[in-house]
Amino acid sequence: MGKFEKDAKELLGAIGGKDNITAVTHCATRMRFVLADDNKADVKTIEAIPVVKGTFTNAGQFQVIIGNDVPIFYNDFTAVSGIEGVSKEAAKSAAKSNQNPVQRVMTTLAEIFTPLIPALIVGGLILGFQNVLSGIQFEGLGGKTIVETSQFWAGVNELLGIPGGAIFGFLPVGITWSVSRKMGTSQILGIVLGICLVHPNLLSAYEYAAAQAAHKVPVFDFGAFTLQKVGYQGQVIPALLAGLALAYLEIFWRKYIPEVISMIFVPLLSLIPAVILSYAVLGPIGWWLGGIISSVVLAGLTGPVKWLFGIIFGAIYAPFVITGLHHMTNAIDLELVRTSGGTGLWPMIALSNIAQGSAVFAYYLIKRHNEREAQISLPAAISAYLGITEPALFGVNVKYIYPLVAGMSASALAGLLSVTFGVQANSVGIGGLPAILSIQPRFWVPFALIMVVDIAVAMVLTFIFHKTGFLTKTEEEGQAKQVDAIKEAEQAAPKADFETIVSPLSGDVKDLSQASDPVFAQGVMGQGVVIFPSEGELVSPVNGTVTVLFPTKHAVGILSDEGVELLMHIGMDTVSLDGKGFEAHVSQGSQVKVGDSLISFDKQVIEEAGLVTETPVIITNQDVFQPDALGELPRQVARGEQLMTATRI
Repeated sequence: MGKFEKDAKELLGAIGGKDNITAVTHCATRMRFVLADDNKADVKTIEAIPVVKGTFTNAGQFQVIIGNDVPIFYNDFTAVSGIEGVSKEAAKSAAKSNQNPVQRVMTTLAEIFTPLIPALIVGGLILGFQNVLSGIQFEGLGGKTIVETSQFWAGVNELLGIPGGAIFGFLPVGITWSVSRKMGTSQILGIVLGICLVHPNLLSAYEYAAAQAAHKVPVFDFGAFTLQKVGYQGQVIPALLAGLALAYLEIFWRKYIPEVISMIFVPLLSLIPAVILSYAVLGPIGWWLGGIISSVVLAGLTGPVKWLFGIIFGAIYAPFVITGLHHMTNAIDLELVRTSGGTGLWPMIALSNIAQGSAVFAYYLIKRHNEREAQISLPAAISAYLGITEPALFGVNVKYIYPLVAGMSASALAGLLSVTFGVQANSVGIGGLPAILSIQPRFWVPFALIMVVDIAVAMVLTFIFHKTGFLTKTEEEGQAKQVDAIKEAEQAAPKADFETIVSPLSGDVKDLSQASDPVFAQGVMGQGVVIFPSEGELVSPVNGTVTVLFPTKHAVGILSDEGVELLMHIGMDTVSLDGKGFEAHVSQGSQVKVGDSLISFDKQVIEEAGLVTETPVIITNQDVFQPDALGELPRQVARGEQLMTATRI
C-alpha cells in the first residue's frame, strides 16, 4: 500500500471520479487537474483530506496543494486512478480547451502584458515625478515650477524624459516582442516589427492629428495607390494585432517550408507581409478600435452615470483578479493615457487592491494570537498594500469569504468617490499604497482622502462581519481543520528544538513574499526566504536525507537529521524545461552533509526560456518549526553562509 493511497482514493472520489479528469500533472507543490466539469469537484471534501493544504482554480486548471510530497502522492494517485499523467505543457493545452473564449483571450492577454508591467510602472512613476518638477506652480517659488527656478532639476527633468518617453513611445516594440515570446516564435522578428511601427522615418503618432488637420500626412507612393507613412508610438492594439499577424505567419510558413531553407524564407515571408499588413490594414483598424474602447470607458468614467460605473468597477475588480480577467485593463489604461492624457481606471484598481489588503489586515488583527493564521495573513496584507493581491485573495479572502465581501464593499465606495472627484493617473503604476505616486499631482489630496476612507471601511466591515458571524461558517470549518493538523504535527514532533540552516546558493536573499509565485509568496507551502542566485550551484543547507528529487531535477526536498523538512525549488515553472539545463548529483534517499552538491543548473538556459531563477528555500513542516531569517533582508549571501534558523514551536 502506497504512503498516500488512502488520501489518493478520497481525492479521486471527491474530484468527480476518473471520468471527470481530462488531464493530470503536477509541479513542485501542486496536483494540477483539467476537469471535464469543475462543478463535480467537492472542494469542501477535498480540503478536508489530511494531505491537502488548499485548492484553487487558475487558467482552466483545478490545482490541489499537496506540498513537497507531491511526487509520491502523484504516483499513488495515478496508481489508484489508472490515469496516466501528462506533461505540464500538455495539461496547459488541455486546460485551454476547458476555457471559454473569453477566458482564452484573457489568458493570452495576461501572458502578453505581464512581462511589460515593470517597465510600465517605472514609466508611470517617471511621468508623475516630471509633473511635480514641471507641472506644478509652487507659491513658495513665486508661482513658478521647480524646473523654472533650478537648473539642476531642469536637467533632471530633461534626463528623465528619455526613459519615460522611451517606455511609452516605444511600447509597440515591447508588445510585439512579448507576443512573439508568448506564441513561441522568433522574438527578434517581433522586436524588428515593433521598431518598424515606431521608425523615425514615419510621422509620429503624436503629430498625426495636427498633420491630418493641415492635410500634410506623408505617404508611401506606389503610383496606383498610397499608404499613410504614420507610426504607432504609444499604441497598444495596433501593436498587438501586428504581433499576432507576424506570429501566425511564422507558424504557417514553418509547416510548409523545408527546414533546410527555413532560416532564409520563414523570416522573410513572415516579417515583410506583417509590416505591409500593419501599415495598410491592422494599424488603422487597431487605431480605430482603440479609440472606440477608450471612448466607451471614458464615457463610463465621466458620463451622467459615472457614479454607477465607479461602484460596479470598484466592486468587481477583485473577482476579476481571481478569474484573471483583470489583465484586460492594462490595454484599456494605456489607450486612455494615449487618447485623454491620463486614466481614471487605474486609481480604482489601486483602491481595490488597498481594500482587499485592509480586509486581510483586519483579519490579521482578529487572528493575531493564532500563529498559523498570522503567518499567512500579515505578509498577505503587506503584499496587497504593495499591489500584489493574489496572496491576500487566495490565502485569506476567498478562503473565508467575509473579508472578500468587506473589501469589495469598500472598493465600491472608493470607486464612487474616485469618479466623483475625477481622479486621474498618469499611467499604470504600483497598485497599492504607493499608487499615489502615479496619480496626477492635482488629484493627490482627494486620492489620499479616498484611500483613508477605503482602508477604514474595509477594516470596519471585516470586524463587523466577524463579530456578527456574517459569512463566517467557512472560517470556523477551516479553523477546526487547522486544530487537527496542529495536533498531528505535535504528535510527530522532531527530536531537536533548534537548527541553523546555511544558504544553498550564492546571491541576493529576500523575504519570501517577494517570490513571483503567489503560492510560495503567501507562505501556503511553508515559510522561509527566496534567493536570486548569482551562480548555478545548489548545495545542501543541512545534514540529512534527500526525500524528494523531481525527475526534472528542478526541485529537491531534504529532511534534516534534526527533523526540519526543507524544499528548494529552482526557478518558477522550470518543470517545463523537462530537465534541460539541470544536472542532479544526488538521488532520492541519498544521505547528504552541509555543502554537498545537490543540483547544478544553467542560468542561461533558464533565462533564455523566459523563466526566472529565483529559488524559494522553505521549511514545509512550519507547524512544527518556526523559520527566522538571519540578518536584514534583502542582502547578499554566500553559499554556506548562515541563512536562517529553525526553532521548534
